[in-house]
Amino acid sequence: MEQNNHYFYVVECKDCTYYAGYTNNLQKRISVHNEGKGAKYTRARRPVSLIWHEVFTSKTEAMQKEYWFKQLSRVQKQAYIRREQEKQNEITKKL
Repeated sequence: MEQNNHYFYVVECKDCTYYAGYTNNLQKRISVHNEGKGAKYTRARRPVSLIWHEVFTSKTEAMQKEYWFKQLSRVQKQAYIRREQEKQNEITKKL
């Protein structure tokens, strides 16, 4: 992963809740969550599993996406993730 990448990510916690965040090092951030050193929200809900991420060229864009996502209801979040995963699957099939 390049240092210039900025990530919006969503993890699913052990209790089936979602946590959305921003990072510039995705693998490290997921590890930190699972070590109990990440966000207070995820500490008691470990382990977490990465279910979605998007890459941006600026921190601002990634954080705007995080904010937008957090405004959605759970049903809307699920629909968004499902829709984006389907798009990604279609792209992968064409390769």
